[in-house]
Amino acid sequence: MAEPNKDEQIGIHKGALSVLAIEQQEFAKLLQVVQQQIQAHVKALKDLGVDLEAEAKNAPKADDLDTRLK
Repeated sequence: MAEPNKDEQIGIHKGALSVLAIEQQEFAKLLQVVQQQIQAHVKALKDLGVDLEAEAKNAPKADDLDTRLK
């Protein structure tokens, strides 16, 4: 099968960029929804008196978890 000519290649790349730009926009919308949910839970915990900063300081670090799993 012959390789597409230059104009066909340009069309393929432009089409791919168009699709990817739309996917990127949708992904940004999804991230916004996730961020809103995180903020809602953070607010609810603060309203319940949970000190998230103190808990974060006492939480095991990723390195500690890796060591424990080995």
